[in-house]
Amino acid sequence: MNISMTTDQSMSAAVSAEGVQRSALEGLRTLAPRPLTLDDTGLSRHFLTELLIKHLYDAGLLTSKKLMQRTALAGPVLEGLIEFLRKEVLIDVHGQGFDNRELSYGLTQRGRDVAIDAFARSGYLGPAPVPVERYRELVRAQSVHGSKVTATSLNRVFESVVLRDALKEQLGPAMNSGRAIFIYGPAGTGKTYITQKLTGLFDDSCLIPYAISVNEQVVSLFDPLLHQPIEEAIHTPSLLFDQGYDARFVNCRRPRVVTGGELGMDMLEIHFNPVTKEFQAPLQLKANNGIFIIDDMGRQRATPMEIFNRWIVPMEEKRDYLTLGAGRHFQTPFDQILVFSSNINPLDLADEAFLRRIGYKIYFGYLERDEYAQIWQQVCAEKGIAFDPGLLEFAISELHARRDVALRPCHPRDLLGMAQDRVRYLGGDAASLDAQALTWAWDSYFVSLDAEVEMSPSPAAGRRNDHV
Repeated sequence: MNISMTTDQSMSAAVSAEGVQRSALEGLRTLAPRPLTLDDTGLSRHFLTELLIKHLYDAGLLTSKKLMQRTALAGPVLEGLIEFLRKEVLIDVHGQGFDNRELSYGLTQRGRDVAIDAFARSGYLGPAPVPVERYRELVRAQSVHGSKVTATSLNRVFESVVLRDALKEQLGPAMNSGRAIFIYGPAGTGKTYITQKLTGLFDDSCLIPYAISVNEQVVSLFDPLLHQPIEEAIHTPSLLFDQGYDARFVNCRRPRVVTGGELGMDMLEIHFNPVTKEFQAPLQLKANNGIFIIDDMGRQRATPMEIFNRWIVPMEEKRDYLTLGAGRHFQTPFDQILVFSSNINPLDLADEAFLRRIGYKIYFGYLERDEYAQIWQQVCAEKGIAFDPGLLEFAISELHARRDVALRPCHPRDLLGMAQDRVRYLGGDAASLDAQALTWAWDSYFVSLDAEVEMSPSPAAGRRNDHV
């Protein structure tokens, strides 16, 4: 009886999951129907035939199935292009191989000459791109600002995080506002950790094109380092032309782009590789329909004012303007939650005109005693350390208070981890720490006042030899 009930429940759950998957797939088909004619693709026959020729030049021989996989084009579209290429004597048909049941296609000498000429103009070799006009429509249709954050969803994401209610009450509305957010405060107060946790507020997906086409100049957009595809078994569109959504898109979790000190102005513009002759999308284009976090603001390769000035128009108009060189400008959506994070006072980074355009400035300060204790206990549990209330009190009263060091979220993890390092080195039990190990960790973690004096460049600074 129990076995029967369990089986029935499993079957019911499987049917329910299949229904959800089917519903999600239907939604994607509606959002991006698969092009069944040449006109549906939004691309010219000349462009697509050159793309096919480049794939054949790269691979040698390809079947129709392989060409569909490589170009993301449906069968009817591909068949028409192949027929045209045969009439133009650019490709020929090869017989079935010993293990193959399909015909293969290869280039004629004339086709190889055309391929070489096509590669000289553009090195792009991938799925067919999506016209930029269609991309704009899709970004608007799946805007990140359509996914509303509620108190329930925010509390769920931060369920195991020690974060005071006042900060939650600022972060939630800020994520719904559609405006940029500036998170600031002293180093070690959890800004980077919290901002990256914000991405967990969005558990839905969006379609990301492999590439976009601007007057048939291709800009690669999909980035496997930034875009996380949904499970292939569920969401990969079928190769059959009458099934699935437009295969020129990848169904991904909403993008999360995080950059820090490495950010330069060149990363915010389209990059052209003169060797491969390919255009690569800038970071903000890859972040569309998601969240873009600029961490450690003020420490980038570009100056703060250069970065801020670059964002003024996109922040206000919700669109960006990019160039392909030679004066060829085009417009793209700017649909993302833009978050700046810094341990430098915002007034030292930007003028009032820019700060006024940022909707929310959220300050992350030092911890209260009870907050510090909660984090301490969490770290003990994570690291397998027996929680000792006396050791916690020693850390707060004897180390922090006596040495006038504020309580920061990073301290418990760093100090307890270093104390464990020492205990392991001495061959002791890393699950049991004492005041001696914690004091050693403290002295190794913080800069010595004696070292500050000895290394001071000031000629008036005295030298101390207490530790010589």
